[in-house]
Amino acid sequence: MTAKKVFRFVAVLLALTLVAAACGDDSTSTTDGDSTATTLSSGGADEVEVFSWWTGGGEAAGLDAMIAVFANTDPDITFVNSAVAGGAGTNARAVLASRLQANDPPDSWQGHAGQELIGTYVAADQIEPLNFLYDQEGWLDVMPETLIPLISDGGNIYSVPVNIHRANVLWTNPTVLADNGIDVPATLDDFFAALDALKAAGMDAPLAMGEQWTSMHLMETIMLASMGADGWNGLWDGSVSWDSADVTAALEAFDKVLGYTNSDASALSWQDAGQLVLDGDAAFNIMGDWAEGFYRELGMEPNVDFGWAPVPGTAGLFQFLSDSFVLAKNAPHRDAAIAWLTVAGSLEGQDAFNPVKGSIPARSDGDRSLYGEYLLSAMDDWASDTVVGSLTHGVVANDSWKSEIDSALGLFLLDRDVAAFQTALVAAQTASG
Repeated sequence: MTAKKVFRFVAVLLALTLVAAACGDDSTSTTDGDSTATTLSSGGADEVEVFSWWTGGGEAAGLDAMIAVFANTDPDITFVNSAVAGGAGTNARAVLASRLQANDPPDSWQGHAGQELIGTYVAADQIEPLNFLYDQEGWLDVMPETLIPLISDGGNIYSVPVNIHRANVLWTNPTVLADNGIDVPATLDDFFAALDALKAAGMDAPLAMGEQWTSMHLMETIMLASMGADGWNGLWDGSVSWDSADVTAALEAFDKVLGYTNSDASALSWQDAGQLVLDGDAAFNIMGDWAEGFYRELGMEPNVDFGWAPVPGTAGLFQFLSDSFVLAKNAPHRDAAIAWLTVAGSLEGQDAFNPVKGSIPARSDGDRSLYGEYLLSAMDDWASDTVVGSLTHGVVANDSWKSEIDSALGLFLLDRDVAAFQTALVAAQTASG
């Protein structure tokens, strides 16, 4: 089944579900700010408030597809969609932090597997263990062995992963490359040569970039390309010093890459940056594979309107992140939240959600016939590549450490002083403990 057919199938499924809901008595859908409360049946016996940052593009469509599955499995529960837009979750997580501080948690919320989860919500005793649900649903038999430790602490499992995303993806405009006689670059040297050739041909900014979080995303992929898996991992386990010559070289490579980006990056979203590639105003964009969901929602054809490859220098490496959902401690609607988490971890839920969002299922038993060309390649790479974690998306560092790095990055984007940036990163590591 092609990606476009998958999208039409899910759209039809969602439409049928909403029609079925509308046939009941007093079924309503209301919007209040960023929150949408959708009554899935006339009974209104219960509700579940779910918090995320999926508000547009393939992300929102994927969430809608999983909500449609939930409507069928639990028709007596009202789904309250409390999604908050902007900044790859930065805005949403600020709102969530305020609510948690005020002891007003949503029933369930989106959180990245890794230190964002363990070093933030588990450390603050804000979420419940879910071992009982894993035992009940048999999820340990289908969830990746590499992922379970990243959502566990002290023998307890704390979230339900719904997908796997790849961060180190180079998105390309095949027509621009062909017209300029440029092959897809495989190494950093190849990348710089291609960027130079495009600038010489009159393209001012051949590498599209967006707001600050996308620059951190770019930074981590270039550092991985420069340092390799062992060097990158060593930064987070303490075996590699942030003041080493290898880090200096990686930051200098990042600084050089920034010289090929658009001057208005801070004013653009990641979708805007991706659109520059589609429009032929840039040849490349480094972004996670949710970009594939965005391109597909626009009706773009793989390997015609857009192409992809590992970020130059990272072939054989899979820099990953995983979206997951948690159960709030003292959740206002605990049973309904457990029902939602059951769907989030189910084969049906993940196979509805991921083909639309542009990610692969966390489960190992997803139906490959539902996934498009890019996602099938990602499944194969996930199974065979060396897996490393993402900084930008919560795997390798907790919130406080990441915040220190982000502050240092913000200053660096203004002054482009590599030495001062590296000094700040050393200080961030020290502050993190």
